[in-house]
Amino acid sequence: MGSNLVKFLVCKRKYMKLSIIFPGQGSQSVGMLSELAARYKVVAQTFAEAAEQLGYDLWQLVSEGPVERLNDTLYTQPAMLASGVAVWRCWREQGGADPALLAGHSLGEFTALVCAGALSFADALRLTTTRARLMQAAVPAGTGAMAAIIGLSGPQVEQLCAEQAAAEVLEPANFNAPTQTVIAGHVAAVQRGMEAARAAGARRALLLPVSVPSHCSLMREAARQLAGEFAASAWRQPEFPVLHNVDAALHPDTEGLQAALSAQLHRPVRWLEVMRGMVRQGAELLLEFGPGRVLTSLGRQISTGLTLLSVNTPGGLERALEKVSE
Repeated sequence: MGSNLVKFLVCKRKYMKLSIIFPGQGSQSVGMLSELAARYKVVAQTFAEAAEQLGYDLWQLVSEGPVERLNDTLYTQPAMLASGVAVWRCWREQGGADPALLAGHSLGEFTALVCAGALSFADALRLTTTRARLMQAAVPAGTGAMAAIIGLSGPQVEQLCAEQAAAEVLEPANFNAPTQTVIAGHVAAVQRGMEAARAAGARRALLLPVSVPSHCSLMREAARQLAGEFAASAWRQPEFPVLHNVDAALHPDTEGLQAALSAQLHRPVRWLEVMRGMVRQGAELLLEFGPGRVLTSLGRQISTGLTLLSVNTPGGLERALEKVSE
């Protein structure tokens, strides 16, 4: 067997152990991707595409703020989408390997589907902007809340929500790690849930700075309307498998992936199951494409057998490329 063929087969084995994940809201910051943009023109080109679709200068907002506007979900969602797509394009431009699996946390699932070729960037920008608007309209300001519960298991938090809901909505929204679960619902119910979590021994029960209670049944009507918006987009079978938030499963048919994408708006993000699914599929190297390192940190809590790298700077991109080619 020739040396080139041996090298090719070794690389293919490594590529099959590569998974790429995309963060959602909460990882944004003013100045994100600035170093990457200074090195790679495709970052500016990606944000220029976004500006043409959105009708405002998204890169200026990302670069200069104000932070209050960037943190407004109407702007955060397209900003995070464009950021993840920009990093993906840098990866591909530099010869980065095909992943075996893709996934995205909450809003990041749209990014994963764009990068998998299931949805165009332009359609995803339109849909994420609509998604943000529907989410804001679904629950009056001051009515809903979310809180992170750290130090209790997912089943403990589920039971706690059932006991403290009373006549209101209180549900697990994100199963992020073995002992990190986010809850969502009506403000008073979330406050009761936090108090009960502390009494049950949670290390922390932290109210999140959000105005919209995502991934709970208060978003059911928003999810229904979003599903109706999908008809205006061209959907394709993904080129790379995508594990979905709602059930940690693959939905290669376009109807199934649309159903999973709309359902995640009013059902919990099962990120712990998504990550465990990647490990079961043989993932060894996991790359987080986008600002921050929230998912990288969660991954370290979920599996000790993974090599995790965040990719949002030239150095991070170079390390990831080197790791794949070792």
